[in-house]
Amino acid sequence: MLALCGALLGFLSSAMPEIMRFINQHRDRLQELAIMDRQMEFSKLGHAHRLEEIRLTSESNEQIALIQSQRRVKVKWVDGLAGSVRPVITYAFFGLYAAVKLASWYSWVAGSNVPTVTALIHIWSGEDEALFAAVMSFWFGHRALNRKR
Repeated sequence: MLALCGALLGFLSSAMPEIMRFINQHRDRLQELAIMDRQMEFSKLGHAHRLEEIRLTSESNEQIALIQSQRRVKVKWVDGLAGSVRPVITYAFFGLYAAVKLASWYSWVAGSNVPTVTALIHIWSGEDEALFAAVMSFWFGHRALNRKR
């Protein structure tokens, strides 16, 4: 019996380093997996940070391009003409729109003897509301968004 216990103890003691090595390898692999998971998280954060950096750089470049496009060339009539393009186009299209709406109103009132209020209700449509909202948000919405930032 003592010989059997001694043999069993000898077998276990000779196998113990292998068992310990297996346990250590298992722990090492778990630790390596945890490290790889953290590296992946940091990599994702780094990519998100890089994307944000790229977005900010592109916004900055856009602002620089807008500022450079508005630069004066120090020739009065060229600067005046360049500065008047947008307002002139805006006023021209507003005048055209107003003329079309006025002609439409006049055809309703003069041609059919419809009251002015009824004619205005029929003339102002959903497309007019959308156009009005787009123009107002273009001219004034950008300022409001910049104030919120």
